[in-house]
Amino acid sequence: MRQRETYGAHLRALVALSLPLVGSNLAQMSLHVTDTVMLGWYGVKELAAVVLAASSFFILFILGAGFAQAVMPMVASALGRGDETQVRRDTRMGLWLSIIFGVAVYPVFWWSGPIFLALEQAPDIAGLAQDYLRVAGVGMLPALLIMGLKSFLSALERAGVVLWATLAGVVCNIVLNWMLIFGNWGAPEMGVRGAALASVVTQVLTLLVMAAYAARHPALTQFRLFQRFWRPDWPAFVQVYRLGWPIGLTGLFETGLFWAAALMMGWIGTNELAAHGIALELAGITFMCHLGLSNAATVRTGRYFGADDYPALRDGAKVALALSAAIAVIITAFFVAFPAPLIRLFLDMSNPEAPAIVAYGTLLLACAALFQLADAVQVMALGFLRGVKDTRVPMFIAAASYWLIGMPVSYVLAFPLGYGGVGIWLGLVVGLAVAAILLMLRFWRGRWAGAAQA
Repeated sequence: MRQRETYGAHLRALVALSLPLVGSNLAQMSLHVTDTVMLGWYGVKELAAVVLAASSFFILFILGAGFAQAVMPMVASALGRGDETQVRRDTRMGLWLSIIFGVAVYPVFWWSGPIFLALEQAPDIAGLAQDYLRVAGVGMLPALLIMGLKSFLSALERAGVVLWATLAGVVCNIVLNWMLIFGNWGAPEMGVRGAALASVVTQVLTLLVMAAYAARHPALTQFRLFQRFWRPDWPAFVQVYRLGWPIGLTGLFETGLFWAAALMMGWIGTNELAAHGIALELAGITFMCHLGLSNAATVRTGRYFGADDYPALRDGAKVALALSAAIAVIITAFFVAFPAPLIRLFLDMSNPEAPAIVAYGTLLLACAALFQLADAVQVMALGFLRGVKDTRVPMFIAAASYWLIGMPVSYVLAFPLGYGGVGIWLGLVVGLAVAAILLMLRFWRGRWAGAAQA
């Protein structure tokens, strides 16, 4: 019988796996942050439009990324069983499904302007948002394939290349933004279209680097990931689909909550929408830390689940949850202590509207501090549940928590009760807290937790 790992051993293994994942998530997030910051320097209307457009892109990306994310627990579980052939099959079919989704969704980006107008957004903001998405939408396909390869490499505990490729992409994106948004170094001044084009080029280059690594690295050639890539494996296709679509919908319910919040903030005003976008970017940066930990927890939980090692599964979950909670406390303190300096990073303070955006954003960032712990707990619970291939019930929990509770509370607090944007964000806190409680109960009451106690 194998000796049971100590909590310290779990912590060391978790940190070693999660650091490159957290780093790559932060680097990926920084692509959007740099767009937001640099367009904030360019103009307030352009900033507001990209807040709306990026939120729309992201919710569709999250829906399609469910198939890529399903690769991670499936590969981890196959490795736990020692089944290398299934690793290749599951990854390939995850990439197939990502390609199908990326192609199918592009028309939504092309005709996004009328959709925004129907949702009562200002015509000039809707037009700029459509300009952005018509270009940025091309990047959906490489972005989803990057996610699929990231899941494959993470499950093999080779996430370091993801970090370095994404960091290189950030540098590339900043340089291209500087050229194409503002028209520097002889390039045309393209505004929001320039930011979108820079993102697409960056995504394609990142994909090429990761694909070359997965295909050529000596430790990975045994999987022959791209050999006869066109050949289907329908049983694996169905398995990835069945596990992936609830993951995608779960992510859609959560990100859709924030997208709806952006729409409601657009009803309040352009400055308020800009402040909301900045606060959301800052909260999103911190969320990437918890998401990286959650991804690492999915891999380790999946390995133990595949090997039927339930005591280790439970101990690893305890360590991961404690580490995520500690990070949440630190981030909360930082948001409370330094809200205004953080928000100013996103603005040209010579703009006469900037002080009003900073003041409003400070209030919203205080609300973001409130939901740090709830957000950390719910994403960690999702990571644990995906590791044990439990995705359908969490999908229903997310739907109820975010849309039957969180969104109505946001609307009522914001408009009938008159709390405006602060009310919208307090509703987000309520929805996340309910999801966190229910998802954790789901995990710790599952058969895997019971087996660990036996």
